[in-house]
Amino acid sequence: MSWLVYVPVLLPALLWPLARVATRAGRPERAARALAAGALVTAVSGAVCLVLVAATLADDLPAVERYARLSVTQGQPLPEPVPDPIAFVAAAVLVWIAARIAVRVRRRRAVAGELHAAGRPEGGLVVADWDSPRAVAVPPGRGRRGHVLVTSGLLRLLDPHERAAVLAHERAHLDRRHHRTDALAALATAVNPLLRPVESAVGLLVERSADEDAARSVADRRLVAQTIAKVALAAHAPAASLGFDGSSTVRRVEALVRPASARLRRGGPTVSGSAAVSTLSLLVAAAAVVEFVELLRAWLPAV
Repeated sequence: MSWLVYVPVLLPALLWPLARVATRAGRPERAARALAAGALVTAVSGAVCLVLVAATLADDLPAVERYARLSVTQGQPLPEPVPDPIAFVAAAVLVWIAARIAVRVRRRRAVAGELHAAGRPEGGLVVADWDSPRAVAVPPGRGRRGHVLVTSGLLRLLDPHERAAVLAHERAHLDRRHHRTDALAALATAVNPLLRPVESAVGLLVERSADEDAARSVADRRLVAQTIAKVALAAHAPAASLGFDGSSTVRRVEALVRPASARLRRGGPTVSGSAAVSTLSLLVAAAAVVEFVELLRAWLPAV
């Protein structure tokens, strides 16, 4: 098999510059979905190629080896697949990927279970008696609908207008099903760690999307920016409340108080760029599959 089979594993790196540009997009929801989709397509394409490489270990099967010896005596040697050490590495990587996916799924289910156990929602809201100022959109699960969880510490910290901004932000997460977008990006990163910057960008973009929805709901962009900064300062550390960490807080506040350029309002190159990278990944993976099929045709008489 040619070098094409290795290319899709590295193609996710082409999404890095798109991820950097996307964080400034004026339409963060559209950019988040485009990046998450691009990440998943490139991750799956790379995984398919790893499967193809690992599958070449079949040339060591006794039936295939017997046919290979017979073909050589007849002057028709079997096509040479990838070297066995590389195939063994590919197989080991696939096992590692499966373990990473299992760990991530288990952790997400555990967190969701803990959040659902915090209380039964009334009117789509649960108030937990915790001092830490936090708010989180709890996705549907365990036979329950999604709801918003806020802490008593957050309610004491904010005035009524700021509370309305928080609730609008978290409800936007539920309405737009951001837990699915995040999950797709996380799954893609579990398959290919090169996508970690893309996962981070998607996380920031879904928060910015919820910020924009909250700003439209309360009709005050500066109020939402003020609320974000206020909760971040009260937390004194990276917190789950409103999806905070140090750098993302600054970017989100800046996006709310500074108008985006016309090009970024249209979403910039994120959507078209992600589509182009996804298409390239699929085409290269398809070419690798065609090569493997040709290899199988040479092996089939031995089966």
